[in-house]
Amino acid sequence: MRLTKKILKSIGVVLIIPIAYLIVSLGFSYITVNKNDDLSEKKHSIYIASNGIHLEIIIPKTELNSSILKGITYTEQEKFFSFGWGDKAFYIKTSTWGNFTVINKCKAAFINTPALLHVIRYPSIKNDWVEIKMSSTQIKKMNSYIHDTFRLDANNQKIILPGLGYYKNDDFYEATGNYNCFNTCNTWVNTALKQSKAKACLWTPFDFRLLSLHKG
Repeated sequence: MRLTKKILKSIGVVLIIPIAYLIVSLGFSYITVNKNDDLSEKKHSIYIASNGIHLEIIIPKTELNSSILKGITYTEQEKFFSFGWGDKAFYIKTSTWGNFTVINKCKAAFINTPALLHVIRYPSIKNDWVEIKMSSTQIKKMNSYIHDTFRLDANNQKIILPGLGYYKNDDFYEATGNYNCFNTCNTWVNTALKQSKAKACLWTPFDFRLLSLHKG
């Protein structure tokens, strides 16, 4: 009987951590910051999109600083640049959802791991992108945030990982910061919006709340 109680107690301790994380995450996700936007001053557009789990920020080439474009290979037909931040090992080992494993995800969530910036280039707008209007000041802050996410070498050059892109229109670059369950791909996007003074969550590891905030 005592052994059974000890086992149940141990199970309870193990379960309470993810449950508490979920409750706090949902609570913070529904606290909105920067919600009093003045749309009359917002003449620039960026976009956010999700693959169902992972959010990315998409910015027209015309709205990107030359410092961000420097060192990125692209063609004249590629007009939009998507930026997604995430765990280095997870990105490399899950090129398709068929490679997704619980072990990979757990490692990414619970171990403070190096990060990569995934840059995808598109010729046109996709139907599932959610538009976010920004002022000149906000788009400048967004550019600064993305620029500072690229890890630079001793010569202040972006560090590309050759041959690791999934398709012909994407590449991976070394990024600043470390990935864990409190600093995820979606919290990176949320922080980008917060620092740009755009509508965002107080904190969130999820994609759905940011999408709903900007769908109107």
